[in-house]
Amino acid sequence: MDDLTREFLLESQEGLDRMERCLTELESHPADAELLAEIFRAVHTIKGTTGFLGFARLEALSHSGENLLGLLREGRLAATAEIVSGLLGLLDRLRSILRAIETSGSEGAGGEGDRELTARLEALQREEVEADLPAPEPPPAAAAPPAPRSPSPRKVSPRRKAAPASGEAGPQRDTPAPLPAAEPSRPEASASSTGADSTLRVEVELLNRMMNLVGELVLTRNQILQATGADARFAPLGRRLDMVTADLREAVMRARMQPVSHVFSRFPRLVRDLAHGLGKHVRLELQGQETELDKSLLEAIRDPLTHAIRNAIDHGIELPAARAAAGKAGEGMVRLRARHEGSHVIVEVEDDGAGIDVARIREKAVERSLIPAARAEQMSDRELLQLIFLPGFSTAAAVTSISGRGVGMDVVRTNVEKIGGKVEIDSLSGRGTTLRLRIPLTLAIIPAIIVRSCGQNFALPQSPLLELVHLHAAEISERIEWLGNAPLYRLRGRLLPLVFLDRLLQQPERSAESGCDIAVLNADGRRFGLVVHGVADPEEIVVKPIAAVLRGIGFYAGATILGNGEMALILHPGAIAQSLGVGLSAETEEAEEHLARPGLEEFLLVEAAGRRRALSLETVVRIERIARSAVEYVDSRPVLRFEKSLLPLDDAAQDLTATADAEAPTTVVVCRDGGRHVGITVSQVLDVAGGQALEEAGSGAVSPGVALLHERVTDVVRLTDLPQLPDAVAAEEQLPAEVEA
Repeated sequence: MDDLTREFLLESQEGLDRMERCLTELESHPADAELLAEIFRAVHTIKGTTGFLGFARLEALSHSGENLLGLLREGRLAATAEIVSGLLGLLDRLRSILRAIETSGSEGAGGEGDRELTARLEALQREEVEADLPAPEPPPAAAAPPAPRSPSPRKVSPRRKAAPASGEAGPQRDTPAPLPAAEPSRPEASASSTGADSTLRVEVELLNRMMNLVGELVLTRNQILQATGADARFAPLGRRLDMVTADLREAVMRARMQPVSHVFSRFPRLVRDLAHGLGKHVRLELQGQETELDKSLLEAIRDPLTHAIRNAIDHGIELPAARAAAGKAGEGMVRLRARHEGSHVIVEVEDDGAGIDVARIREKAVERSLIPAARAEQMSDRELLQLIFLPGFSTAAAVTSISGRGVGMDVVRTNVEKIGGKVEIDSLSGRGTTLRLRIPLTLAIIPAIIVRSCGQNFALPQSPLLELVHLHAAEISERIEWLGNAPLYRLRGRLLPLVFLDRLLQQPERSAESGCDIAVLNADGRRFGLVVHGVADPEEIVVKPIAAVLRGIGFYAGATILGNGEMALILHPGAIAQSLGVGLSAETEEAEEHLARPGLEEFLLVEAAGRRRALSLETVVRIERIARSAVEYVDSRPVLRFEKSLLPLDDAAQDLTATADAEAPTTVVVCRDGGRHVGITVSQVLDVAGGQALEEAGSGAVSPGVALLHERVTDVVRLTDLPQLPDAVAAEEQLPAEVEA
């Protein structure tokens, strides 16, 4: 395929995508001149280019569509549902021909199908009637600027003869003919040319190659930083390499980002067709279409969202009569919404239908022998809702062309978990259902902590990690309880099921003389503790695929190369929890209800300079273990590089001046204070505790500076009291020249 044809295919596909969006809107706004103009331009552009390239089928079909659209644009036809359906049929045929050209280089033979479609479009033209709606008014034209005066006589246009002046004979005197008004420039044309000058199409394969190279650079950076970390001569170069690598990685990731509107735009047509076929009235609302996601992940969520929307319309939205009987509006609503949340993109499919009948789920699960009857009676509503994701599960009374085979929701969960995401579902009987997809921003490079088990390193993604708990050797037998063969840990009064990584992987027995660490994880609503023998510093890891034999084990999500050059397998917390039968206990719901009580809040308990202090957990961004050499100074104030800016430090633990050893470690808690970040040095992190701010004696006012935590009065750090950066540095939000040097 030559470059000209390839460019034509790309532009035509983009035009048809815009045409589809506009057609679904046109049915609700039949007199919208801008929509009609956009649709007409898409078809006209295809028709004009196909004649030059010699694609006769495309030219003939687009010509028929252009004639019909011309009548609509002139107001001689109203955009009825039948006309919109005919234009959608034309769009589908044009799209299929473009696919044929892309795959085979030929548009193929049209045959009877093309003739039927052309006849249908011509029949719609012959039904020209006076439109019920007023003809769309063209956008107001800008007034033409006055022609400049010139002392020399103008030449008469060869197509226009000058009229003789009164009292004079014939063309004896040349009278300048008025020039036609200049056609006003179209804003969309200028915007398009400007956009073309500032953008460049890049093959996805090239972007994938660049991302792979950045991944290799990240691995090399990790190794260099680990190899030169103890040498003060290379510390500035290492930090500079770290910053440049992070900036390059972010730039390449930005190049791969696309707005979710690229996927959302397909669904108005789907909703329209499904609703018409089922005899329902459904309105689709789209929110957050500007939210961006990695292109590969965007393609991966297309099918899950399609299944979710089909289920919402087929199973969720009731027929108009049923909605009226329930006191609802006859038109149902499906809302597709996207938003950023931390390092994830949340995509929700919400409907205002009948909700999910939990009793029906229990009945079907027992009927199909998916779970024992005794177990089904003990399951909570939240656990029962998760059964809809089991392969083959369906509550439909009959199999139809839309649903009933029990594969839709299974596909949703499987595809989302393949890309490291999670699926959550909430439903209220009679009020509707919300399906929530949590998608990582990218798959290639993720933050992780390195854990050790029997001398072997493993990478544990940070996204499901809630907290780390260290147990000394003497505490293991006291703090870990056993219920039969099931180990449990009592974390702040609630039992947490434990999984020993060495036993899970059948590693050799290890002496119990040393302590252990518990990584508290939340994988798809399953909270459990992963017991490991040690925890190393966090790293940004590059995800590499693993062999099929390891994928079959199910406990690994990939592999990576660590900073020390050693290969490590990446653990899959969700698969571990599911394989061991860790249930969806009510523990999470109880914690949420506990915190929902007025005045209650969660705090991070720390020790700083021998004092217990507390930080509101909502403000805590992360906890870093750094060397003192990483701390720099601006006007004698300690600062730390953090996300391309300087982080002011409060040396609460008095660690920065306690020793002259530049490589001695210190712990920094990074907090968010409104629009800025601040860091606080602490001696150690003690716990996470729920508590309530105390009233000041005699005043009856609640003090934000004191709270009762673990039955002890504890000082709460007020972030607003922490030091600010100098005004000049804070305004620029960048490293000053002397620090950069």
